[in-house]
Amino acid sequence: MKANQTVLKEFILVGFSSYPHVQTFLFVLFFGLYLLTLTGNLAILGLTWADRSLHTPMYLFLRALSFSETCYTLTIIPKMLADLLTEKRSISVPGCGLQMYFFLGLGGTHCIILTLMGYDRFLAICHPLRYPLLMTNVVCGQLVVSAWAGGFLISVTETALIFGGSFCTPNLIHHFFCHMRAVVRLSCLDSDLTELIVTMVSVSALTGTFLLIIITYVFILSTVFRIPSAEGKQKAFSTCASHLTVVIVHFGFAAIVYLKPEGSGGDDTLIAVPYTVITPFLSPLIFSLRNRDMKNAFRKLLAKRSFWNT
Repeated sequence: MKANQTVLKEFILVGFSSYPHVQTFLFVLFFGLYLLTLTGNLAILGLTWADRSLHTPMYLFLRALSFSETCYTLTIIPKMLADLLTEKRSISVPGCGLQMYFFLGLGGTHCIILTLMGYDRFLAICHPLRYPLLMTNVVCGQLVVSAWAGGFLISVTETALIFGGSFCTPNLIHHFFCHMRAVVRLSCLDSDLTELIVTMVSVSALTGTFLLIIITYVFILSTVFRIPSAEGKQKAFSTCASHLTVVIVHFGFAAIVYLKPEGSGGDDTLIAVPYTVITPFLSPLIFSLRNRDMKNAFRKLLAKRSFWNT
């Protein structure tokens, strides 16, 4: 037990207060990236809903991914932007718990949906004849619901472990949001064991989903290399390129945050920026620019609007 035990009602998010001279610049930068992220994800949601040719499992998964990513950024970025403009960077203990619950739940959901998208590509390329029977829109919807259930099951477990006890002073969270490692260190109980458990749960979920994606791509590559024509290989690769790029970016930045050894140095606040701000910005950009169907749907929408305006 820690000696300085008291009943805390709020935490103070230290965030970027260590960099007072660049906070205005960071606000402008992060606000611009956030607007672009929202615009990109809302564009994907709108296009995949409006264009009937995109009402397929592949794009239903993409729509689910964009929706979860929109919610994911909403849990932390607006609060972070507000804190960059004010001296008072407090958050209530229940508010912190809710933020952590939704952040972890949506992050877990995001990883599972990326895994399901890999599974969808595996069925489409390795079992093309059975694909329409195996991956219907109904099955796709059921898998998306299971992704949300799995993500929030992990989240409620970790959040309950961290907020199950009381917290000790000082009430300073050395982060710009309620990151689990930063919060668990304020626990009045022995935080080392709790931190180890929640870290292992997160790392297991992260590596587990990533390994499943790797396995699906091993089968995909083995099938693609057996395609005799170069055109057939290129067509098969093109359907996976954007997904694989997002997987590398997402899990690469996540590994830096969650696999970083304790006491290895570096500012955790800055280290988390690529995972929480940059990755959500790049994801809709990659799926839009590297996807021919999305670009065609956008052109059709523009052509339809110009037709009605004439």
